[in-house]
Amino acid sequence: MLSLEQLAGLLGQNHTATTACVKEFSIGGKKFPFNSQPAVMGVINLSADSWYRESVCLSAESAIQRGITLASQGAAIIDVGAESTLAHAARVAGAAQKSKLLPVIKGLREKKILVSVETYSPSVTRASLAAGANILNLTGTTASKEIFRLVAAHDAAVIICYVAGKNVRTVGDFDLRADPIPMLHEFFSRQIELAQKNGVEKISIDPGLGFYYRNLQDSAVRVRHQMSIFLNTFRLRKLGFPVCHALPHAFEFFGDEVRCAEPFFAVLAALGKTDLFRTHEVPRIKAVLDTMRVF
Repeated sequence: MLSLEQLAGLLGQNHTATTACVKEFSIGGKKFPFNSQPAVMGVINLSADSWYRESVCLSAESAIQRGITLASQGAAIIDVGAESTLAHAARVAGAAQKSKLLPVIKGLREKKILVSVETYSPSVTRASLAAGANILNLTGTTASKEIFRLVAAHDAAVIICYVAGKNVRTVGDFDLRADPIPMLHEFFSRQIELAQKNGVEKISIDPGLGFYYRNLQDSAVRVRHQMSIFLNTFRLRKLGFPVCHALPHAFEFFGDEVRCAEPFFAVLAALGKTDLFRTHEVPRIKAVLDTMRVF
């Protein structure tokens, strides 16, 4: 059971990290004051394999309309992806991803809505940025240098996801033997350095809590790990860049009330000083954050 004593211990052991500030920047002309106000990113899934049915849009028209709705509900950014990260999901070729993504990107940008594209493919990255995408949500490591150069050439931003493998579809096991923050810190330090060397300055980091790791399939182990990372997020802010979290679902615990899971995790993520909340449940997360600001 999570307790006040545990929170007090975490704070006492890492007190200096609580004052860390992160870089603030503009994306597509919009300023993000991360140190004083976190932002919300809404999700649109263009793959039928995505399990979160409320976020699935199988036509460009429905995706654009959902993006407009999410923006009106408080999403500062809309994240779109054309390949599910689930282990059983079909691989989607670059051409097929582009055919789904590009009309949605263009349609949302015509509405002045900021767009993030989730991919690990250089060709999809190139086409998406050319179509007007503002952010690359990078879910792989093998083509980082090429992708970072593309991001820099378009004055775009990048979210660097922690991926224990070549890409999100080929991850190995997550090392659970010790405090995971030093491992994440080392990974992000390397990737941030590589991004900056290739001209990228608008950087966020994402520990990748929503990705499929074989040794995190035990529900209690996975949720304990997720809760720990959320509460320790402020330690990663010492890297100097905002931290993005994809809020998970914990279906085994929430069952029919699974749509309440992301708001629950949002409380822990907010306590850990998360800067960008990636969610399928924009109005619920906005309500959580607005309520916590009142205190």
